[in-house]
Amino acid sequence: MRRGADIGASSQHGPSGAQPALIRGARTLPRMSRSLVERRLAEVSARMRQLREELSVSEEQLQHLAEAADDARLRSLVSETPLADREHQDAQRHAEAMQRHRAEVLDSIARLEQTQDELLDRLLAETS
Repeated sequence: MRRGADIGASSQHGPSGAQPALIRGARTLPRMSRSLVERRLAEVSARMRQLREELSVSEEQLQHLAEAADDARLRSLVSETPLADREHQDAQRHAEAMQRHRAEVLDSIARLEQTQDELLDRLLAETS
């Protein structure tokens, strides 16, 4: 039984063999050098800035596509033709695709914010 406990304990080390560092409660993360943490923070920050710009563009496009889909829906209701109905369906699909893209960008930003928080915790733990 003791042998299994030793195997489990040794697998907690990172790929470099570094001892894990305790950060915020019971979570353990492998140690990183201060310069590596700072570099990762800069990369995460730059990526978040790009994603926020992309989110802004996506929201503008979504607004335009949603208005176009609504206009196509009204034309479809008024004209009651198969062509107008198909145009409405196409416009609606475009708006829904942009909505999904916007949601993906928001998810990416949330994940990066989480990563940024963890990196800041590491940086704070090193200075403590």
